[in-house]
Amino acid sequence: MANEIVPAEGPSDPPSRASSMPSVHRPSAPQYSPAPFDSEKVPPTLVADVRRFLRVANQIESESPRVAYHCRFHAFENAHMLDPHSSGRGVRQFKTALLLRLKQDEYTTKQMRKETSDARELKYFYNEKKMKEGEVSSVLFEVLKAFISRAGPESAAAVDIEESVRSYDRYNILPLDTRGGQHAIMLLPEIKAAVSAVRSVRGLPLVEGAQGDAGGHKDLFERLQCWFGFQKGNVANQREHLILLLANIQGRLSPKPTSMLKLDDRAVHELMVELFENYVNWCKFLGRQSNIWLPSVKQEVQQYKLLYISLYLLIWGEASNLRLMPECLCYIFHQMAGDLYGMLSGAISFKTGEKVVPAYGGECESFLNNIVTPIYDVIYKEARKSKNGHSDHSTWRNYDDLNEFFWSVDCFKLGWPMRPDHDFFCISPRSKQSMSPPSNQSTPALSNQSIDTKETITSHSKWVGKTNFVEIRSFWHLFRSFDRMWTFLLLALQVMIIMAWHGLETPLELLDPLVFEDILSIFVTNAVLRLIQVTVDFVFTWKARHTLNFDEKLRFALKFCICAIWTIILPAVYATSQKNYVCSTKLSQSNLYLFCLSPYMIVVAIYLTSNVVGMALFFFPAVSSYLETSNWQICKFISWWAQPRLYIGRGMQMGQVSLLKYTTFWVILLSIKLLFSYYFEIKLLVQPTKQIMKVNVNEYDWHELFPKVKNNAGAILAVWAPVLLVYFMDTQIWYSIFCTIFGGVYGIIHHLGEIRTMGMVRSRFHSLPSRFNDFLVPRTSTKENKRTCRNFLHNKIFKDLKRERSDLVRFATVWNRIISSFRMEDLISNRELDLMIMPVSANLSSNSIRWPLFLLASKFSAAVNVTKDFAGKYEQLQRKINKDSYMINAINESYDSLKSIFEFLITGDLEKRVVGDIFKKIEQGIKNSSLLVDFQMNELPIIHDKLVHLVEFLFENKIAHREKVVILLQDIIEILTKDVMMNSSSILDMINCSTNLVLDGDGLFGCHQPELFASDSAICFPYPDDGSLKEQVKRLYLLLAVKEKAMDIPNNLEARRRISFFATSLFMDMPSAPKVRNMLSFRPTFVVPPELVQYGRYGLIRLEIETRITVMTPYYMEEVKFSHEELHSSQDGASILSYMQKIYPDEWTNFLERLGPKASNEEIQYWASFRGQTLSRTVRGMMYYREALKLQAFLDRASDPGYAAIDGEQNKRNSQQSLSAQSDALADMKFTYVVSCQNFGAQKSSGDPHAQDILDLMIRYPSLRVAYIEEKEVNSADNRRKVYSSVLVKADNNLDQEIYRIKLPGPPIIGEGKPENQNHAIIFTRGDALQTIDMNQDNYLEEAYKMRNVLQEFRRHNGENPPTILGLREHIFTGSVSSLAGFMSYQETSFVTIGQRVRFHYGHPDLFDRVFHLTRGGVSKASKTINLSEDVFAGFNSTLRRGYVTYNEYMQVGKGRDVGLNQISKFEAKVANGNSEQSLSRDIYRLGQRFDFFRMLSCYFTTVGFYFNSLISIFGVYIFLYGQLYLVLSGLEKALITEARMQNVKSLETALASQSFLQLGLLTGLPMMMELGLEKGVRLALSDFILMQLQLASIFFTFSLGTKAHHFGRTLLHGGAKYRPTGRKFVVFHASFSENYQLYSRSHFVKGFELLFLLIVYNLFRRTYESTVAYVMITYSSWFMAGTWLFTPFLFNPSGFVWRKIVEDWTDWNKWMNNQGGIGIQPDKCWESWWNDENSHFQHSGLSSGMVEVVLSLRFFIYQYGLVYHLDISHQSKNIVVYVLSWFVIVAVFSLVKYTGVWDTIQAVAYAYDCGMGCVLFAPIAALAWMPVISAIQTRVLFNQAFNRQLHIQPILAGKSKLR
Repeated sequence: MANEIVPAEGPSDPPSRASSMPSVHRPSAPQYSPAPFDSEKVPPTLVADVRRFLRVANQIESESPRVAYHCRFHAFENAHMLDPHSSGRGVRQFKTALLLRLKQDEYTTKQMRKETSDARELKYFYNEKKMKEGEVSSVLFEVLKAFISRAGPESAAAVDIEESVRSYDRYNILPLDTRGGQHAIMLLPEIKAAVSAVRSVRGLPLVEGAQGDAGGHKDLFERLQCWFGFQKGNVANQREHLILLLANIQGRLSPKPTSMLKLDDRAVHELMVELFENYVNWCKFLGRQSNIWLPSVKQEVQQYKLLYISLYLLIWGEASNLRLMPECLCYIFHQMAGDLYGMLSGAISFKTGEKVVPAYGGECESFLNNIVTPIYDVIYKEARKSKNGHSDHSTWRNYDDLNEFFWSVDCFKLGWPMRPDHDFFCISPRSKQSMSPPSNQSTPALSNQSIDTKETITSHSKWVGKTNFVEIRSFWHLFRSFDRMWTFLLLALQVMIIMAWHGLETPLELLDPLVFEDILSIFVTNAVLRLIQVTVDFVFTWKARHTLNFDEKLRFALKFCICAIWTIILPAVYATSQKNYVCSTKLSQSNLYLFCLSPYMIVVAIYLTSNVVGMALFFFPAVSSYLETSNWQICKFISWWAQPRLYIGRGMQMGQVSLLKYTTFWVILLSIKLLFSYYFEIKLLVQPTKQIMKVNVNEYDWHELFPKVKNNAGAILAVWAPVLLVYFMDTQIWYSIFCTIFGGVYGIIHHLGEIRTMGMVRSRFHSLPSRFNDFLVPRTSTKENKRTCRNFLHNKIFKDLKRERSDLVRFATVWNRIISSFRMEDLISNRELDLMIMPVSANLSSNSIRWPLFLLASKFSAAVNVTKDFAGKYEQLQRKINKDSYMINAINESYDSLKSIFEFLITGDLEKRVVGDIFKKIEQGIKNSSLLVDFQMNELPIIHDKLVHLVEFLFENKIAHREKVVILLQDIIEILTKDVMMNSSSILDMINCSTNLVLDGDGLFGCHQPELFASDSAICFPYPDDGSLKEQVKRLYLLLAVKEKAMDIPNNLEARRRISFFATSLFMDMPSAPKVRNMLSFRPTFVVPPELVQYGRYGLIRLEIETRITVMTPYYMEEVKFSHEELHSSQDGASILSYMQKIYPDEWTNFLERLGPKASNEEIQYWASFRGQTLSRTVRGMMYYREALKLQAFLDRASDPGYAAIDGEQNKRNSQQSLSAQSDALADMKFTYVVSCQNFGAQKSSGDPHAQDILDLMIRYPSLRVAYIEEKEVNSADNRRKVYSSVLVKADNNLDQEIYRIKLPGPPIIGEGKPENQNHAIIFTRGDALQTIDMNQDNYLEEAYKMRNVLQEFRRHNGENPPTILGLREHIFTGSVSSLAGFMSYQETSFVTIGQRVRFHYGHPDLFDRVFHLTRGGVSKASKTINLSEDVFAGFNSTLRRGYVTYNEYMQVGKGRDVGLNQISKFEAKVANGNSEQSLSRDIYRLGQRFDFFRMLSCYFTTVGFYFNSLISIFGVYIFLYGQLYLVLSGLEKALITEARMQNVKSLETALASQSFLQLGLLTGLPMMMELGLEKGVRLALSDFILMQLQLASIFFTFSLGTKAHHFGRTLLHGGAKYRPTGRKFVVFHASFSENYQLYSRSHFVKGFELLFLLIVYNLFRRTYESTVAYVMITYSSWFMAGTWLFTPFLFNPSGFVWRKIVEDWTDWNKWMNNQGGIGIQPDKCWESWWNDENSHFQHSGLSSGMVEVVLSLRFFIYQYGLVYHLDISHQSKNIVVYVLSWFVIVAVFSLVKYTGVWDTIQAVAYAYDCGMGCVLFAPIAALAWMPVISAIQTRVLFNQAFNRQLHIQPILAGKSKLR
């Protein structure tokens, strides 16, 4: 390219002379002070090869500008070589800017060099830096080498450099290069052992012809890289991963290995068993032998095991999206393990006759290109077919379909190398031409065939289609998945109707043969239902028929035939039996009926024999588990007939005890539910039904279409339909009630709410140290951990005082760190910090416990008041004071402290004797119990006041106060000797003797001895500034002077809550903590929503382990921290900062006290961000784990019996051997935090401030790691393509430093974004446990101390297998923002506590058994749309794979929730969408089918059942009102009631009143009430509940019910589920009318108006014959629901009734309605775009869904049909012609409108409808806005807590108008 920017030549050394070129020439600073070149804005294609040179240049520029110039020049050279034509995005601009900078610096820097030439300058500077660690020396070496090669042989001869490459190996946790050996973590023996084992390659064969494989590969991973072609970044990442896994297991082994420096075989075996558990099960399931072959030589076994483990980890680490397909990885590993063993054993290939080599060779990126990419392409193309989730699920294969292909032996037909012509790689012949491979990828090579050949072969392939299951959008899925529940409810209903119809009074009447045989008719119903179930199964599986094997097809055919036969036989025999009665009740001579066996009964007995085996197996879960998992043919046949034989879903049975528990729960629940339904629903309607059937109605108010229907069937249907709906949904209500009862009892048993207030903390504080040491302090031996009677007596009764004090010291250390964290979080002030710290000092007596001052506050003053007026003996006074343990402690500590201070303060001999005698007399009086005799106590208050002033002056320690100190000391001595002490003569004589006058020769006073304490040597004041003495004086002053009550400290409510919960948790049942070195390692991560039950895993071998943990957090575009502009922006009426200052006034005051009024902007930003839902808050909370681990490691090390005190040299922080360095090393080995910032790379390139904020977090927390997806364009042979990589970075030198880079086969986000964001980052996590943390969560230091205990839950069995998911409770920290936020907080609290005790997985902040889930598809699922609620599928998947989910309440994390109504509604809509998709999923189907009956009920009612029952309850209201409308308009109700009154029978009104049962839904608030009672007490819970009702909580929850029902139903019918961003900022601003209308028009307003019209019409036509009381009983709930749905958005809208806002809303509404739509116009800008978007789901709706929608819409014709006959124009004619004429009128009117041009399209009618509905809604709001009191009441209701805290809310709400 002619115009390409290229330097003419590189910098060279011009000829120089000694006389003209001085050795040093440095101009003055002002002549050269350039700004650093921006090294961060580098085009993505150049980052890896350019950025490090620019960074080093900026770093060294101040030391050597010339060398910095050469670094930049080398960067330019690299950029030009990479992209010589500047075709990459941004490359030309970058090269231009860099070249201009080089031209600017070339001459100036040349004059500033110190040496005679550039070569020598580079050499000299390199020699200075080469011994230092870091990247600088590596970069300088490369620049120097490039310069010499460019300059020629002369320069090379002049500068002699070493040829060894000085490479800088970046590391994550372990510095594995040769220079990292002295890091503290590398000195740990378990790390050394693991590193040594991984580096052992002795005896391994070499691959002939492999590049570079000449013995230079230093460890197993590099050898595998050479053989199989893994990426370098993947190898480095998994090397560290394996070393840490092995080191953690090695450190936990018991008994300990003989040599910790050698890796124990047990550690390798334990890891291998857990890692390959899924692979071994997969091989057994498919009947294949495992390819893990071990040698017979024992010395080689460990090496081979490590090779297999390393191979699997490398496959997993580079598999990208294939990690979501665990059995696909099993297949790949199976084939590659075979290749590996062939090479290890030196086997000869049968095909080639040569030694076995890998199928795909070891070329660079061979594994990625040849194995991962072809399968990834299939995933990508199938995902493209989903059309972003709009296509029908049956038209494309999701992750589950592709993974389940490998559940069949057919997967081996893929071959190895994989066959490109296999059907698996076929996407669809018809769509093949339009379906291109990923745009970011070159076409992968499946084999050595050409692309043309592959296309020819592929054209003959056929699409495999769905595998095992098809997600069809239908409500029938709910019946199909939970058919046993629906069958049970229907059969129970049939039995109850029969019993009620026969009018049975006693259970013995069931033995009546006639009744008994009628009841047995339920088996006819059961047979019909079974046939329906099999038919639905067959229809729904039809599209997956190609992937079913013959056995499954045969099973379908047999089941259908058998069900059809029974459906024919049972009704026929029953009908015959009814016609020819063999038994007669006339044979009965008493109440005991003769039992008679009819033919029908015999047939029923035969029919039931098939269920006997299943019933018997239910009570023996171990046998059931064995049958399902066994490979015996008979077992396979039994399980095959019961369920399709699948790889998952087998052996999920719980233990016998758990089975008994939940069976008892459900038996009691169902019994009470059925009794209630029978007596209050069914039986009440039977008698009125009989009366209705007898009434003969001959005259109707309309034209009756079916006049010959007998028994008034329409009326009976109208009466029974809503009651039947209540019957089917009220089990959900009973479930809530029983959850409340059982969950409450569970909470009480487990001490939840043991300590609820600070008063209770104070009263129980003395027991906290012992509880702390029982649970949070590890024992030194395993014997101490055992809970035996001997240990109990030793620990509780015969306590060792020395050990007790040691325990107290540990508790005090942790307690003080917790309180200090409160201060750093600004929850408490400096004064509160002093009052809450618990000092431990060796100066005081060992028997003295120094409690925090907030416990002892005012105790000393109280003791003085008690003593001064006491009349009695000393023993009585002592008993009185001893009743208050804190009072006696305050007295003892005050006395000891005062004595200790006086010993230091008083230095004069006389003064020492005086004070010493006083103390002796006091102690003698105490010893002899004569204190009240020897001392007058009425002067104690005066002495107390004097001491307070004295200690105050001592604390200030100023020379100016010396005289006052002396006077106070004299006053105290004088009062004591003259007024208090009864026998002070000896002390007075001592004082008086020292004051004799000395006369001179003239008889005058020559001199006078100084008074007591007045001499210079009498007291040491001011005393030396000794920190310990200063603290002692300060504490004594507070102890004597503080008057506040303990109940007032701390003042902050959040601090009180956290202390109370921490204290409560110490009384709960938790495992004992292990030492940090022995604990499980862990990592936190980010995650989100819904629900599950406690399920167990059976039949798997799992070794007890302790864990390392990783925390991982997914991040997209949320706030990292508030910027300066955001904090001070006031566009919405009040800035964020001012809002924070008002809502957290005490914390703002504490912040200013801590940092002063001149706090930096950065600190203010973090202060505000730590109170919002930001990433900064989450990261700070998660990093508390590391802080807690460091302190725990320190305490563990310090408490070791063999631990010796560290000398001063070792105690230095810069010493790698120091205790601090060891604590850091252990914390790094056990904890990692990875934040998956998906767009971090793009944000950096674009200069997004979020990138800098994330970098600031990494700098602030050095242990934080950030993983992101990099996207860059690269040049290929014929075009440019995008390359994607997963990158892990950390902070180094205030910049982000890349650690690992792993190239991906294509864009990783092809399904649901969040789980795939997690999936790409999970390879960078470490440890045994993984915690999933969402972006809006928080953590607390005191809770982090309990992580060791929580991780021990993985070792608990309790009769079950160890859990695979540990659930934790959450505290909603946004509850105080508004009333709505409070409602969500209470709802969430009850859900994650009461509900979790009887349900299963929730999502966050759960802990996962990382290795278990690593081999089973990860911690979430990612298929588009179906896995919208991605994290709940982790619980489903874990359970189906025999995992076990448990829940623990002794630890909590913080959680933020949405605080505005619109945000809450969006969140609930998202969750409802997710649940509707769950209803279609294979996971729910398999759980529902493979659980036993009672666990299936738990699964249903805690997942999709809750939402479906919400829909039923809403549907029931419609059915009821339309039924009433039918009765009224047809005239049936009037006729029936009139006839019933004439016959004086039970009124129909009673039957209709049963509809009030629909309102039992209000009982779903019971769990909330119970949880409040447990944690706050009954009185506070009751007051809170009443306050919630006054704040319109019932209205909110009724409105929320409509949100759930609408979105669940619509998504189940039409699809359209999608992620709805809600925003996580504080939402207190006003939402416009148009915004509310867009959000709630179809979900609430339309339905609310429909209910309103139904009620009005019903009220108009029922008045003449029905009482008002009956009308109110029937319709009050419907009126409430209609009003709630119409006006709730405006009631909970801040400033919703302010007239100015009303005017603005009206203007905005008109503008939105009248704007013209078009391409690119967003729905929030105009009505037309919104209307198109709102109805877009119909475009993707199926035929069946459309038909359902049409049928539902036919309900509106009942208006027309009924009202036409009630109009005057009909002249009371009932002829059908009247209705036909009404249609002619309607058609004529519409034709006229269309002819006049008003109606061009249907859209115009919709527009008119929305205009009219909007005006009707707006009118009452505008009317209420005229009354200012309404606005004031609304504001008080919405922000009651703010008013209680004197927050002025009006300025915050006064937002300006939002212009569209």
